[in-house]
Amino acid sequence: MRRPDLTTRLPERKLTMRYRTRVTAPATALIGTAAALTTAPLAHAAPKETGTPGPETLGDPVFPSLGNDGYRALAYHLDLAYDATTRLVDATATLRIHTTQALTRLSLDALGLDIRTVRVAGRPATYEQVEEKLRITPARPLPANAPVTVCVEYTADPRRELAHTAWVATPDGFAVCPQPNSAHTVFPCNDHPADKAGFTFRLTVPSGLRGVATGALVRTESLDGGRTAYTYRSRSPIATELVQITVGDYVIKDRQGPHGLPLRDVVPVARAAALEPALALTPRLVEWVEQRLGAYPFETYGLLPCNTDDPAAFDFTGLETQTLTLYKPNYLLQEESRIGSHMMHELVHSYFGNSVSPATWADLWLNEGHADFYGLLYRYERGWADSLGLTTMEARMKDTYARGDQWRRTSGPVASPNAANLFDSQRYLGGVLVLYALRQAVGEDVFHAVERTFLERYRNSSASTEDYIAVASEVSGQDQSGFLRDWLYGTKTPRMPGHPDWTVTPVSSSLRQPESRTGGHYHDNSATL
Repeated sequence: MRRPDLTTRLPERKLTMRYRTRVTAPATALIGTAAALTTAPLAHAAPKETGTPGPETLGDPVFPSLGNDGYRALAYHLDLAYDATTRLVDATATLRIHTTQALTRLSLDALGLDIRTVRVAGRPATYEQVEEKLRITPARPLPANAPVTVCVEYTADPRRELAHTAWVATPDGFAVCPQPNSAHTVFPCNDHPADKAGFTFRLTVPSGLRGVATGALVRTESLDGGRTAYTYRSRSPIATELVQITVGDYVIKDRQGPHGLPLRDVVPVARAAALEPALALTPRLVEWVEQRLGAYPFETYGLLPCNTDDPAAFDFTGLETQTLTLYKPNYLLQEESRIGSHMMHELVHSYFGNSVSPATWADLWLNEGHADFYGLLYRYERGWADSLGLTTMEARMKDTYARGDQWRRTSGPVASPNAANLFDSQRYLGGVLVLYALRQAVGEDVFHAVERTFLERYRNSSASTEDYIAVASEVSGQDQSGFLRDWLYGTKTPRMPGHPDWTVTPVSSSLRQPESRTGGHYHDNSATL
């Protein structure tokens, strides 16, 4: 993933999404077997209905070409077979969608996939690949408000060089890093976090390798030639950017978390013993976060230290793929004080980012600001100094506050990113500062009530900055819109409640620009949290 160019200016205007936040039904209600998905008929097709081509955008303010309209994704079944000799992946993606308008053509996001066939409602469909879109013309127009099955057969090469890719090729297989806009290099999809869906995965691997994916293992099949097929199903809907699929020489290490929560780590066999001290930290981390944010929202949690420390493999430390956080192994070999707050950061994403996903990529501060906020709290409670040598949240926020106007000039307001500066410190520490200001304004008890209400209300769906502002106003009993919009969208840093003595350093070109968190996550935890 490329390093953002922090000199790029924000766009002059902000596009709006074409649809509102929606609550997605539980994945178990959406996904049956692969056969059920592929054979589902097109309901009550209307021969006289012609329709129009579906829009090839959802109007995201950061990635306007990402996502597609005219339908919503309900469920994906991904059937991937890995060949260790050719190192290619032979795949079938079966999508269950629901049309929101009559369609003569629909599109999926897809890049770098060698498409072989496409079927819509069981019938062959014509298709073309144009830039990062797979345009599909069904044999007959699709009526509005109808369930439809789309099946795409294709081959993928995890080592293929693309403008951007989610594939992480390892010596014994691969893992994936889809965030923010690369899931469609692994499977054709409606690649936007606002269109969450249910997922099942069937991974066929040769002898000696293990296939693992997001969710829980529901079936293991022994096949001819020593191959094994593993099927995983997610109990909750997933945003495409949070899918994890990995193949390698892994051992599965199971342990129990609080209240019987199954914990599952997927660990390279050769490094399992060395990584155990870091893996053993997870139960205590889960217990701490549950006390603040409520019960862990998914069926399992664990770490995936994928089998590579190649600096070129991925340019960050951790990625919160749902139920299975991706790491580079060497990072987890450090002492607890070096990794604990970052491990908490990624765990908090299970709540902010995974359970409640951003409605648009401009809402990323909700993910990263909250993850940093609780990661810092965890650090300071343990007396671990941060990268600046500070040991309290108040001291760190005073330092961050002083940088406020400079960051707003170089990186724009907290909730107004662009594609180049999406993952710099304004979305992280800038987001923490907003949450700290709100807590100062409403008090700690009300703040915690805001957090839990927001998570409960938008669980398994997507939520916007405006949704968070509305919850903060409702729970606090006061209109917080003006206060929070000044903090989130203002070009000048507001006064900090409770700290009239705090000052903002005047903007100067000599001040450093915000740290870049390329690819969405930290290069090195000691330099951030």
